[in-house]
Order: sequence, then C-alpha cells, then structure tokens
Amino acid sequence: MKRGEGFKGEKSVVLPDSIIENLRINPLTKLLYVTDIGYYPHAKFHFRERTKGIGQHVLIYCVEGEGLVEIEQQKFELKQNQYIIIPQYIAHKYWSSTRNPWSIYWLHFAGEKASLFINPTVRSYEIGSQMQGRFAERVFLFDEIYNNLTTGYSNENLEYANTCLWHMLGSLKYFLQFKSRKEYNNDDSINRCIEYMKKNLNKQMTVDELARYSGFSESHFSLLFKKKTGQSPLNFSIYLKIQKACHLIEFSNMKIRDIAEQLGYEDPFYFSRVFSKVMGRSPAKFKKMRLAVL
Repeated sequence: MKRGEGFKGEKSVVLPDSIIENLRINPLTKLLYVTDIGYYPHAKFHFRERTKGIGQHVLIYCVEGEGLVEIEQQKFELKQNQYIIIPQYIAHKYWSSTRNPWSIYWLHFAGEKASLFINPTVRSYEIGSQMQGRFAERVFLFDEIYNNLTTGYSNENLEYANTCLWHMLGSLKYFLQFKSRKEYNNDDSINRCIEYMKKNLNKQMTVDELARYSGFSESHFSLLFKKKTGQSPLNFSIYLKIQKACHLIEFSNMKIRDIAEQLGYEDPFYFSRVFSKVMGRSPAKFKKMRLAVL
C-alpha cells in the first residue's frame, strides 16, 4: 500500500502560483522563499515519486521513526534527527518505513540564492540528539513559517515567514554554530577564557597569561582558541576591546584618550591606530559617522 498524503494530525500549506510569483519578484524574498511546507506524523505507507524532480529543493527533516530516500537510484536511510535536501530537477522518490514509520517536517524552497543551502554531497545528515541539536528551536522555526502562511498572504506574513526560512536553513547548514550557543557552559576552558577577557578589557593580557588561566600550554591553548573562534587569542582580545570602544564612542561622552585608558592603552595615538586598522576609520571619524546615522 502506498499513500501520498492523508495522515492523522498532518498539516500542510501549498502556496498558490500567484503568491509564489509575488515572492519571486519581492526584493526581500526573491533570494530565498518557501513554496510548500508541512508535517506528517507517523506517516505509515507515505510514498512520493517524482521521475523528473521538481522546480524546488525539497527538505525532509525526520524527527521520529525512519524511511528511505532514493535520489537518481542511490538510496539513503533517513532516521530520527536526520535530514536530507533533495536538489531541484533531480529524479527522486521517498517512502516511510512500515515497521517504524517516520514523522517528518518537510518544505520546498526556491529563490536566487536557494542553492547556497544545498550540501556539496547529497546524503542524509545527522543533527544530534534533541538537546544537542536544539530540536525545539528548529521546530519552532518550522511552526513560525507554517503559522504565518496559514493566517493570510499579506506582504508582512510572507516576508516574516521567509525571513524565518533563512534562519531555519542556516541552522542546518551551520549546525555546529547553531549548536554551540546552547552548549556554552563554565566548564569549557576556552569559553571561560573569553569571559575572563571580557571582564578584563582594561588589561593588556599576554598569550602566556591566558594559557595559564585556561590550564593549557601556550601552544595548545592557541591552537584550541583559534579552532573555536577563528582568531588568535591576541587578535580576539583586540576585537573585544574595539567592540567596547565603539560602544563607548557612540553612547557616552568620554574622550578618546579616556576610552583608550579604560581599555588598557596608555598611548591614545597607538589606540587610534589599532582602532583604525580594525574599523577602517579613526575613532573621531567613526563617531562622526555614527552621529550622522542616529
């Protein structure tokens, strides 16, 4: 028995062609937009085949059970907390396990930049346990898209729903980054070190000092820090200081030399050179620019 749709508790929205055309030409949505979205719970006998594919990319996100996806005669298992994106115009079919039927969130998406969210290798991807993968937050984004599309096709509803789509697809493409904010804890030596740096912006710290605080050798600490942040410890420290300087320049009446001193720079001219290197303009020009846009 094969069933394309019709499952107890299911929900779905298929946008009319006229609405999709509006999304395609709207400057805020034309880069990425959803055309269909839904949820099929315990979808026993669910089956779909498209011998020539379709004009949208298809995301299937399995939250329970399992099934199979076949793309150009290559089969992929799809289990709990896994997802797959089927590229547009590629022959495919997918079906639920009869023994352990899947529950899936799914959506079709298109747009000028939609292909940027297609993984280089077409296969199923693991997103970890519910806690590690921030399961509830990703489902919330699905629901935000779905709920707004079910309450009318005003520009505001459509634009908001498709703004959520960027976030939802980004949570899959950049899984580790999406996951990491949830995983922050005081036991992480690098995170603790970053907090230490934030609380001591008035100091000029050395890599040796930071390494000793983290409990690692200087070389190992530098390697771990760059792997986590993409920057060396000292460059990251400068970045934090300049962030704070921008805030003080914009939202206080402090003089540049006083800001420099508060951030551990004894020489205000050296501070200005560092600021200019990071921000592309001097502190004075930065202040003038920010005042002009307020």
